[in-house]
Order: sequence, then structure tokens, then C-alpha cells
Amino acid sequence: MTYRTHTCGELRLVDAGKRVVLSGWVRRLRDLGSMIFIDLRDRYGITQLAFDESRSELMDAARKLGREFVIRIEGEVVERASKNPQLPTGDIEVKVESLEVLNVSEIPPFLIEDETDGGEELRMKYRYLDIRRNPVKNNLIFRSKVTQAVRNYLIDRGFVDIETPYLIKSTPEGARDFVVPSRLHPGQFYALPQSPQTFKQLLMVGGMDKYMQIVKCFRDEDLRADRQPEFTQIDCEMSFVTREDVLRTFEGLLRHLLIQFHDFDPGPFPRLSYEEAMERYGSDKPDIRFGMELADITAVAQTRDFGVFNQAEYVGAISVSGAAGYSRKQLNEITDWVKRPQVGAKGLVWVKYREDGSFKSTVDKFFTMDDYQKWAEKADAKPGDLILILSGDKDKTRRQLGLLRMEMAERLGLRKPDIFAPLWILDFPLLEWDEETGRYHAMHHPFTSPKPEDIHLLDSTPEKVRANAYDLVLNGNEIAGGSIRIHDRKLQEKMFELLGFSREEAERQFGFLMNAFQYGAPPHGGIAWGLDRLVAILAGKESIRDFIAFPKNNAGRDVMIDAPDYISPEQLKELHLEVKSPSKINN
Repeated sequence: MTYRTHTCGELRLVDAGKRVVLSGWVRRLRDLGSMIFIDLRDRYGITQLAFDESRSELMDAARKLGREFVIRIEGEVVERASKNPQLPTGDIEVKVESLEVLNVSEIPPFLIEDETDGGEELRMKYRYLDIRRNPVKNNLIFRSKVTQAVRNYLIDRGFVDIETPYLIKSTPEGARDFVVPSRLHPGQFYALPQSPQTFKQLLMVGGMDKYMQIVKCFRDEDLRADRQPEFTQIDCEMSFVTREDVLRTFEGLLRHLLIQFHDFDPGPFPRLSYEEAMERYGSDKPDIRFGMELADITAVAQTRDFGVFNQAEYVGAISVSGAAGYSRKQLNEITDWVKRPQVGAKGLVWVKYREDGSFKSTVDKFFTMDDYQKWAEKADAKPGDLILILSGDKDKTRRQLGLLRMEMAERLGLRKPDIFAPLWILDFPLLEWDEETGRYHAMHHPFTSPKPEDIHLLDSTPEKVRANAYDLVLNGNEIAGGSIRIHDRKLQEKMFELLGFSREEAERQFGFLMNAFQYGAPPHGGIAWGLDRLVAILAGKESIRDFIAFPKNNAGRDVMIDAPDYISPEQLKELHLEVKSPSKINN
């Protein structure tokens, strides 16, 4: 039996007179008495089916159909009397000559329409129904097209697609691992990979030269909105390359995607050092589609008897264009926003630069109009602008201003999804000091090479060493990050020493990699892209969950299959784990 000769999005007026077979889901039924019309839907589109009273048995069968019934029909393509210009198939309909119900359906818990009445949690529980809706279906198809374009671009440039293991060894750096108990090795555990980092480096030692993989990665992190415990990377590595080689190759990839999907060539990508990005934008992933850059006004703000500024290491400002007319209520909302724990500011000083050239501020009793004029000049503010000021520790305050800058851009509608502004961030610190643990941590990961000209500082002032690393930022989101790797055993041992590993710990955790370096490891470097985020930005959307077929919710649960879940005592015993009842666990 043929289920279909055509899809539901395929037929046109030139097909009139053809006998066709269609299969799909009943989207809508309209009973006009002497005629019944059904919209039949599949992945490709919608075709209208027509039943008339000349075939009473078919009319009776059609009246028994419900929404989302799966049916097969045969009939003749005819021109529609009342055309629908909103549908590609709107010039035709199929006059039904036979009808077969392939499967019945319960009434769906929400409307299978572009504009549905189902909330997010309900739609995630019935994700297989949600996928029938055009927005979700089209997002998944778009993701597939992006993935194919990425793969083709890399394969055409000599990259080899190689799979790496999912059951690996747990490592102490980075986020927490998801661990998998071994049945055959009691008391021992595999870990699911946070990235294929060491394996792709070993492939370079193996001479594979150019590696790529579109791969699942796993991190057992505290969850935030729109963060998934499992995510997909475009993972790449190259041998005998400098930083410039890597940047050129993958700048080309993003340019290729922007041209293919948006007919937009961004030209050469701007480059900023980490320090310059923090100084100008308060972020190492700045959105450069709008201005509102940070201004250091410390020198001109610490001139009066105002302790909040005078006791601060840094006083910074941003100028919000055209916002001098904000009401007291709006300004209080912004003040409350910067006091949120996620931002952490203690307060906010604002200055209205009025259209007539005068100023109005929360600190008028401490400062003069001449003082405000100097602040305005530093912040590049014009009449009609609003100057927002934070003060405190330099690094912390710059980050707070960076968050405030993004919030104001959102409120003013400056982050337009159809405008794309990529840039590279370079010269990150190699190490960062952690006060809680009393040791250095790798800013990226332990295998990142120092910049060659900074290696001599490792023994004396390691905090001044810059990493030979790079992040690719698009519209205020880090979409890719990588580095030139360490390929010398002695330098890698030094790095582990700075990170607080004993020689024995380093050997136990990473001896396999350092041993490989003794057998002719080439200079190499690479990059990993967040595919979920990349696809969302290219589609002009914010949520990565919209582009994942079966995502987890904000609590990290799959509400559709109800996972994670308990396993049976028998399974626990096989895995050599202590058997606990659910009630004991909950208590």
C-alpha cells in the first residue's frame, strides 16, 4: 500500500486533474452540511480535503474524525473555488474518493497551532505534540540546516569527523561531572565528558591534523534559565597552527553561516583584548551593536565630600541616549534592578542631562553643575541623555555596569535580533586567583598555552601571564572559545603545579596525556562552539530550548519521560551501590 504519492505541502494548480494519495494528521474539520472540508497536515504543509454529499458514506466517515487523527486519503486534485493566498497549496484542494483511518487520537491537551494555548511546562510534557507545531518544527529543521552547513564547510577544508568516547575518566577541573557506575569494576566510575578536550589533543598527537565533531557534552552544574545539563558542541582541533590560523579558519565559518542564512557579510571581525573589553563594556562577551560604553569618571568624581565615591577604587558611568525624561518611578526600578543579588550593587547615582543643558541628580547637594559637565564629557553624554553611575571595587563595578548596560539596551530595544555583530576577545589572563580555595584556577582549562612572550613570568608573577586563548562573541553571547594548547610535557607539568596539583595527582589524572607529549606532539590549537546557542542567535531567538528536540526544564528534569528517576534495588546491587528506598532518600 502506498501511503502517499505527494506531501501535504507539495501540490499546486499545475497538479489539477492528478489522482493522489496523501497521509497526515487532521488539523481542522469544517462541516458545512452539504460539504465537509478538512485541513490535512504533515511536516511539509497543509492541504485542504473536500468531501461532498455525492459520497454520503465518505461524509459519514469524515464526521467521525477528530483533531490529530492520522488518515490516508485518495482523490483528485481540483482548483479551489475560494482560494487561500496564505497557503502555498491554497489554489487547490483534493476531492476525496477514499478515506482510511490509520490511527485515532485523544483530544490534545493544547492546540496544535502556531499560537497555542499550552504553557511551556505542559508543552514540554507532550513535546512530541509540540513538535507538530510550525514554530518548533521549523526551529528543528533550521538547526539541521545549520549543522549541515557547518559540517560541509569543515569537511571541505580537510577536517575529519571523528567520534570520541562518552564513557571517560572523571577530572577535578571545571564543572561537576555526571558519573556512571561500573558494574564490571566495583566501586569505580566513568564520567560523561564535559568536552572531548584531551581526546582531540591525542588525535593531534596521532597525526590526524584536522579534527571535527558535532558532539554531546555534559555538565552537572547548578541550573539557570536556559542552561541545559547536556548540550551540543561543534568541536574542532588543528595541528601546526598559530592563533592567527585558527582565527582565520573559524571567522570564515561564521561569515559563511551569516551569508548563507542572512545574506550578510560582516567583514573582518573586530578584535579586543580581555582588558579592553572589560574597560569599555564591563564584559568579556560584549554586545557591540550599540554604544553606551563605560566611562571611568573616578578622577572627576572624587573632588567633593562624597564618601561613596571617595572611598571607591573606581567610579564608572554609562550614558543612556535620550533617557533624561525617565520618571522617578522608572529610575527607582533601575535602582532596584542593580541591587538584585545577580548584580550586587549597593546603590545607583543618576544624573539627568536636560535638553536645556542643565543637570538634575540624586547627589545635587554634593556636586555642582560644573562637576556634572565634566562627568558628561567623560561619559560622552549629550543633552537629553541619562547618566548612570556605580562605584566600588574596580573589577566588580565594571561587571555591574556591564550588566546595567545590557539591561538598558533591552529596555530601549537596542538588541535587535536581525543585526549581527561578531568580534574576537583575546589575551585573557591565563590564571585567576580563588580566595576560597587559596589557589589559582585556569581561566579556560589547564591545557591552554601561555602566550610565548609571557612564559618567563610563570615563576615570578603568574597572575600577569596572558593565555594564548580566544573567544568568539556574537551579539553579546560567547558562541565559541578555544586556545593554542600546551604540547610540551614540562610546560604542562608546570601548569599543573601552578594549579595546585601534586606531581602524583597530575600523573594519576592526566599522565596519559603528558606521556603522549613525549612521542612527538605537534603544536596544535582548537575551538569549541556552542551549537545550541549559535543556532538560536542565527534564528533571532533567545531560548536554546526552542532548538532542542527534547530539552530539560529549568530544574534539569525531562518532564516528558520523567527523568531522572529511581532505579530498582536489583540494579543498584548489580552496580555495587548502597540500596536506599525512595522514602529513605527523601528523609
